[in-house]
Amino acid sequence: MGEHKTSTPTPHNSARLGEIAKTVLMPGDPLRAKMIAETFLEGAKLVNNVRDVQGYTGTYDGVPVSVMASGMGMPSMGIYSYELYNFYDVDNIIRVGTAGSFHKDVKVRDVVLAEGACTDSNYAAQYALPGTFSPIASYKLLSAAASVAEEMGVRFHVGNVVSSDRFYNDVENSLDWAKMGVLAVEMEAAALYMNAARAGKHALAICTVSDHLVTGEDTTVEERQSSFTAMMEIALRVAAKMGR
Repeated sequence: MGEHKTSTPTPHNSARLGEIAKTVLMPGDPLRAKMIAETFLEGAKLVNNVRDVQGYTGTYDGVPVSVMASGMGMPSMGIYSYELYNFYDVDNIIRVGTAGSFHKDVKVRDVVLAEGACTDSNYAAQYALPGTFSPIASYKLLSAAASVAEEMGVRFHVGNVVSSDRFYNDVENSLDWAKMGVLAVEMEAAALYMNAARAGKHALAICTVSDHLVTGEDTTVEERQSSFTAMMEIALRVAAKMGR
């Protein structure tokens, strides 16, 4: 298992120690990782392409920043974020992804800063805790992201999301989370937050609402790959702050 591996490269990352920055942006989609690197980073260099996850390191506003895809779901996020925190000495991981809204006032293309991440996953069972662990974001990253979003004039919401193991549900009960004030559903944040907590590191999920589970409004695949620039700019400005 991964916990016994202590050197780089790893089975999932061909980068050498030192080739990945202290702050990593993690979209789910490798094409989005490539787009962020080519659009926003100076001198972006491909440092990992195992399984085509597209990992790049460059600079943003003079600060080293990496961007690498996490893939879809908590098992995939769990592998990549674990290795980044524990083998590559990464301090901060910022997920930049999409989410489905549960609330009419959380609209398509709004940004959600995930203060906490409920989950239907069994990911926390590995820690053998005598109760239920509550995965939460790093306040350092969260407060910085909220400040940046306000400065940019971006419409955003701070609150709970739910990280689900399922995209297709046999029983349509996902909206039940809304009665507990959960804003949106996505598939990676809870595992990221748990890995960060266990490693003593920092994590934040910044999500753009790509579809609405109440109104039925959604966005195209092309928009998800190439747009949502407000979310990316928030994350990059936070990464630059962390590097100063």
